[in-house]
Amino acid sequence: MTIKLKRIYEEPETSDGIRILVERLWPRGLSKEKAKVDIWLKDAAPSTELRKWFGHDPEKWEEFKKRYYNELLQKERLLKDTLEDILKENITFVYASKEEEFNNAVALKEYVEKVFT
Repeated sequence: MTIKLKRIYEEPETSDGIRILVERLWPRGLSKEKAKVDIWLKDAAPSTELRKWFGHDPEKWEEFKKRYYNELLQKERLLKDTLEDILKENITFVYASKEEEFNNAVALKEYVEKVFT
């Protein structure tokens, strides 16, 4: 299993494999055709409340991950049903944030790698 991370505004490449948008809201100014998203996994994105609380603040990162992982525990069936058959493929979680190190795609990748490997 290989999960890559990529900002959705970057050009799609064939090496991306299956492109999974992991945002609750569709990214601004981007058409669905240009985004080339195969799966929109919006229900696995952090809740609006958690996203707003976090605000990509590096000092809140560890607490954000704890809270987000608790939310993901409630959605484990959704994740399993969505990812089970494609984990053998190359997967790219695409996200909208300008923040590359502290965002929900990074946390989701860590979670999926722990739970599904």
